[in-house]
Amino acid sequence: MKKFLKRAVIAAMTSALVSFGAAAQNAQLRADHPDEYIVAEGDTLWDISDTFLQNPWMWPEIWQVNPQINNPHLIYPGDVIRLVYLDGQPRLTIDRRTTRLSPSTRDPNAVKLSPAVRVIPLGEAIPAIPLDVIDAFLNKNRVVSKNLFDSAPYVVGGQEQRIVLGTGDRIYARGEFNPDIASYNMYRLGDAYVDPFTKEVLGYNSLDIGSARVTAFQGEISTMLVNRMAREISIGDRLLPNEERSVEPTFYPSAPEDENFEGVILEVDNGVTHAGKFNVIVVNRGMRENLKDGDVLAIYKKGEIIHDRIAKNSVQLPEEQVGLAMVFRTFEKVSYALVLEAERPINANDKLYSPVRP
Repeated sequence: MKKFLKRAVIAAMTSALVSFGAAAQNAQLRADHPDEYIVAEGDTLWDISDTFLQNPWMWPEIWQVNPQINNPHLIYPGDVIRLVYLDGQPRLTIDRRTTRLSPSTRDPNAVKLSPAVRVIPLGEAIPAIPLDVIDAFLNKNRVVSKNLFDSAPYVVGGQEQRIVLGTGDRIYARGEFNPDIASYNMYRLGDAYVDPFTKEVLGYNSLDIGSARVTAFQGEISTMLVNRMAREISIGDRLLPNEERSVEPTFYPSAPEDENFEGVILEVDNGVTHAGKFNVIVVNRGMRENLKDGDVLAIYKKGEIIHDRIAKNSVQLPEEQVGLAMVFRTFEKVSYALVLEAERPINANDKLYSPVRP
């Protein structure tokens, strides 16, 4: 999942002052914030920001672009984050090591600072959110239209006329293939995502079956070799080009463009009834509504209906915020989001709003 791409980070100053800027009022410090924090393996930017800020999704206001650091959003284990005050204003400094030590030999007190040119494996940077939780949703799960699914090539048979196939088997598929594409994922049509208010069909959940590589073309029949299997492969399973994508370590959180954004949770992944921290939810909004990767959504539960003993009638209590989620993959009409905070169990039909509402 993690691709160790080499990147040169030129640090003319290895102690970088980072200001809260104009959004300081929104990025308020926690009352129990530490004066410094040493970044550890397994940390995420969300966790670290939550250590300092009341609203951790405001971390881009802290890790602001600094021309003296190539990418200040890349933070590494061993970096020391310190809170200081300049002219009465809170600011953060990041002291970066010039030498990377292995976890077993790292001394958290041995921070050597000097101008230097470093080549750092990009995969060592701490991620914004836990990437292992969302990896399958980035690279395998897909939401498609019925027309796209029905027009895709399909498994027509297997070696020795077997009906059930698996990893290492040779399969045959029929349909229109792009000769420039060799790798395909196999899918089976799942349930439709239907907007609970408009009743519009927003797309279909495509169940990941596995993947296969084209080895030969002959007319409209392609010979393929199965190299991954998530479920048993069956005749009729459809093939779509592999969307394998590199996983960036950082999502930049922000409020949706529309301050009046409203949405709803369609379902919780894996069919569970309740969602909690680090569960994936499906949102009934997507690129059509200008939702994008990194958008943070506030999760609200409908208020209870109680009996007013004074007025002798029923009254609806206000909606109450119970969590936060970050969008990490968008389709045309739906999106996947990761629950990052959950004060109470989260369910389908819970409402979603911009965290900054007018």
